[in-house]
Amino acid sequence: MNSKKFLIGGIAGGIAFFLLGWLVWGMLLMDFMKSHSNSSSGVFRADADMIWWAMVVGNLAMGFLVSYVLSKAGINTAAGGITTGAVFGLLWAVAIDCMLYAQVNLYDTTSMIADIGASTVVTGIVGGIIGWINGKL
Repeated sequence: MNSKKFLIGGIAGGIAFFLLGWLVWGMLLMDFMKSHSNSSSGVFRADADMIWWAMVVGNLAMGFLVSYVLSKAGINTAAGGITTGAVFGLLWAVAIDCMLYAQVNLYDTTSMIADIGASTVVTGIVGGIIGWINGKL
């Protein structure tokens, strides 16, 4: 595995996850997800109460995870990154969302399906970015 591709791809992927997450879950799906929350009010933190270091670390970790998978798979194109990233995102989201749904009274099946779809698209886009970067390096 090329360390340079992994590091640059991971950082770029983390930034892309952060920005796309803000757009998709923080803007487009925010009201929808809140309206499909089963838990008492106060589950979602207000912007002023966000724990930003944890958000940054989480997004960077996802960026490095996707970068690792794509680097190990030898993906060096945007198209390959989109496909592999989307499949990875789909499987990751199904696993996490189903386990959370089974254990936590946080959301209903409608929001779970929406989150799985959004995660698939976002991870596909991030995979495309990382695949493109891998090809340039």
